[in-house]
Amino acid sequence: MTTPVRSLPVVQNWDCSGCSACCRSYYIPVSSEERKRIEGQGWEHEAEFKETAYFAREGSWLSGRSYRLNHRSDGACVFLGADNRCRIHAKFGAAAKPLACRIYPFLLVPAGDHWRLGLRFACPSAASSHGQPLANHLAEVREYAAALEADSPGIFDAPPTPLQRGQLVPWADLLRIASTLSRILGDTNHPVERRWRKVLGLATLCRGLQFDGGGDAKKMITGGRLSEMLHVLGDAVEEETPTAADVPRPGWVGRIVFRQMAAVYSRKDHGLEKGTAQRGPLGRVLAAARFALGRGRIPPVNSLIGAIGFAAVEEPAGPLPADADAALTRYYQMKVESLQFRGATNFDLPFWDGLESLAMTFPAIAWLGRVFSSGGLSREESLIRALRMVDDNFGFNKLLGLSRQKFALKLLAARGELTRLIAWYGR
Repeated sequence: MTTPVRSLPVVQNWDCSGCSACCRSYYIPVSSEERKRIEGQGWEHEAEFKETAYFAREGSWLSGRSYRLNHRSDGACVFLGADNRCRIHAKFGAAAKPLACRIYPFLLVPAGDHWRLGLRFACPSAASSHGQPLANHLAEVREYAAALEADSPGIFDAPPTPLQRGQLVPWADLLRIASTLSRILGDTNHPVERRWRKVLGLATLCRGLQFDGGGDAKKMITGGRLSEMLHVLGDAVEEETPTAADVPRPGWVGRIVFRQMAAVYSRKDHGLEKGTAQRGPLGRVLAAARFALGRGRIPPVNSLIGAIGFAAVEEPAGPLPADADAALTRYYQMKVESLQFRGATNFDLPFWDGLESLAMTFPAIAWLGRVFSSGGLSREESLIRALRMVDDNFGFNKLLGLSRQKFALKLLAARGELTRLIAWYGR
């Protein structure tokens, strides 16, 4: 019997709009079974496949060889038809495609006794909340969950992600904390940047608590006691969170580290949006140096980055447009409620560290939104594009999982620079 899949209390819609962005942006891994199935579908009888390989090899003999679907010179998957439809799907049905293709843009996160259902906002339909309510897709998602469980039979044996090193709480309490954070992030009476500063203020208070009671069961903060405590701390944070105007500007260390992270979130090394600034080792070094200095023109590490200087994106942009605010609200509630921001789905980060990594996406989105606005897009369109680009990397770009990136994030949070960056780019 498949472990239950729980839809989240977030008002979010999705249906595939056939834009084919995913077929042009991602390299899709295939298992040996999937490879054999596709090889047996008779594509060798199609003229265009006479001299086209279905798969490309990755890895080395030392790290292990793997296969992915091949891409044409224009960046599209070899099975993407002229009508922007998957030819495997059109000819044999959805079940004939690789699981990675079928499951996108859904995210399934194991959480004790069930799966949490999330969504990747890198998909244009997800970012725009196009289509049916997410709950209407539960039947198909359960099929994907069953396939994932078959591939990873011990996936539910893992303990809950620690809040921080050495501090474990039960799954139920972890979900209580996530629900509280989601409620704060969903409070549209305040700007998104203020909501995030309240969340980080609550996280700071919680980091100093000993939830296990020091081994004394009577002093444990769990269940109803935890809910009450979170309510009280939430009220305290509400009173203590200053306005954005009263938050100091980020320091030079904070700005340097932030720009390096912004470079990672905006960089594209393949596909239609492939950048030109980082071609070759020397190009990558020069682009990194320019991001560190923060002077002159922003290196085009992504083809969507136009001719704009670093100084221009430091200017205030004003309140978020209503639709962009709504998209960001859905996005952050979805990430927190699904628990995708911590553990195995975000480079094994503990709960609070993972939350801070998610908070970092807000200044990155605001920064990139200003970059794209310079190219003639409306502010709303620019922010949605920035949201999609950042989410494309969050939890998936291996550069974000490197030790130096984790250390940089800890440095920003410990020095108070993270809250300053959120307030600064939220202006």
